[in-house]
Amino acid sequence: MREEVTDLAEIFDRLEACLVRYVPPFAARTGGVAGKRDYQLWSERPVEIDGRRREEVYFAALIAQKGYVGFYFMPVYTDVDRKRAFAPELLALLKGKSCFHVKRLDASLEGHVEDALARGLALYRERGWVE
Repeated sequence: MREEVTDLAEIFDRLEACLVRYVPPFAARTGGVAGKRDYQLWSERPVEIDGRRREEVYFAALIAQKGYVGFYFMPVYTDVDRKRAFAPELLALLKGKSCFHVKRLDASLEGHVEDALARGLALYRERGWVE
């Protein structure tokens, strides 16, 4: 079992390894945030959401911030009711509508992030936002 880590670069690396498993069906992007390390997942499938046509849909991202790793997770924003299924340990890190501030990471929290990603993919598939 992995021990708890507080080194932000290591936290980023471990969470990035979770996100990488979702390419495909999502497309990975980096370099979208000036001066900060980031890793983003996008669905590049054209869809219509609330009557507006979109060429792509944001899914999740990591951004290395000064005191934490930001885990930005759009499914928690697009379907607020789904967040009740998330573990309290993960929800305690939610700041705002879709950003989790990760300052410490252990195997349990990493598992909760992996579960959230799987649930988010299921939601996007249900809505036809990703194949």
